[in-house]
Amino acid sequence: MEKIALIIFLLFSFVFAEENYSEMSTQELIEIIGYVKEENQQSFLKELNSRIPKMSEYEKAQYEKRLSGDITQEEQIEDEK
Repeated sequence: MEKIALIIFLLFSFVFAEENYSEMSTQELIEIIGYVKEENQQSFLKELNSRIPKMSEYEKAQYEKRLSGDITQEEQIEDEK
């Protein structure tokens, strides 16, 4: 009986689990622009928009490049190489 309850709990936790973008660094958020699943877009954009005023000039430049598509998939932000 305990095993069944555990399995049901795990299934529900996976169904209702959501990405937690607040635990990601600003660099990581910038890197995944364009790769976030549609169902997670709202929480991703909320977190990203809350960080824009606090971004360094370098992060803002990387953010703008990512939005404009100037960074290819193979390119990485310098700090992550």
